[in-house]
Amino acid sequence: MAIEWDLLKKLCETPGIASRENQVRSVALDALRPLVQEIRIDQLGNAICVKSGKSPVKVMLAGHLDEIGFMVRYIDDAGFLFLQPLGGFDPRVLVAQRVLVHTSSGTLLRGVLMPGIKPAHLMSAEDAQRLRIEEFFVDLGLSKERVQEQVDIGDMVTLDRSFETIGDGFVSKAMDDRIGVFVMIEALRSLQSHKATIIAVATTQEEVGLRGARVSAFGVEPALGVALDVTLALDIPGQDKKESVSRLGAGAAIKIMDSSLISDPRLVERFRSIARREQIPYQIEILPRGGTDAGGIQLSRAGVPSITLSIPTRYVHTVNEMVYRSDVEACINLLAAFLQEAHEVLDVS
Repeated sequence: MAIEWDLLKKLCETPGIASRENQVRSVALDALRPLVQEIRIDQLGNAICVKSGKSPVKVMLAGHLDEIGFMVRYIDDAGFLFLQPLGGFDPRVLVAQRVLVHTSSGTLLRGVLMPGIKPAHLMSAEDAQRLRIEEFFVDLGLSKERVQEQVDIGDMVTLDRSFETIGDGFVSKAMDDRIGVFVMIEALRSLQSHKATIIAVATTQEEVGLRGARVSAFGVEPALGVALDVTLALDIPGQDKKESVSRLGAGAAIKIMDSSLISDPRLVERFRSIARREQIPYQIEILPRGGTDAGGIQLSRAGVPSITLSIPTRYVHTVNEMVYRSDVEACINLLAAFLQEAHEVLDVS
């Protein structure tokens, strides 16, 4: 079955920060609806999609909908907007970016994101070291009166970049984690047979503490959990090879651990053995810092054996997050193959 790459573009370009995921959730649900028998939305906005199986074993998949972004925190007397970040930003990659302000009335305003520092012509060496998120502001090119009429505190602000095909893959803002949601959807589309009940959850508020995964896992009560998310590909100039985490073009990344999770060793071995058997390219990943929804699933109720299947990604948490097509295909194929035998992976019935 052909992969629907146009869906990935639509997912990446649709806005949705933590707690404001409704637009991108609608895109995901349009794709998931033909693939499942039941859909419900919980109180935190998680889309819980059930694909029934004959086995009592319930497998929870999780890909998070929210992208890193901002809310309007303050509007000054000149009409400049100051921001509250939702997600981990490196201020060095934000200088001179463009943003979209999504007003409560539905109006979309384009603005320029700049730090409140001196221009290069007037900057000292000491000034050049100072760059803090708190100093960034958005210039909408409007008078303070027009800004105050249209913009409210709490309005969503997203980075303004399109999805592009580049070389052997794709580059976009919000690849983290729309690519994980995409892999989850495409694996369900390509699934030939299964016995486990598969519960695909498009989760909310991952970037601010794995919140959606925690509450949805509590309600779903899965026997095991699989998160789909990006991981760092540091196979670029200036990086120490022993700290590369993953490489683009080397296949799906099977996570051993990150800051939120130590993957269940039985799941690691099952994913690895399936990849070898099916000749699916794979690599093993340890992420020293950072977490995924699997960390939230794992700690639900009395504990859930969990793992993350990662998509190697360069330039994570920038507007140019890059993935390779071949790695995405490997993740789709590996997840689908796992789901076909998930009912027998652990003695959890």
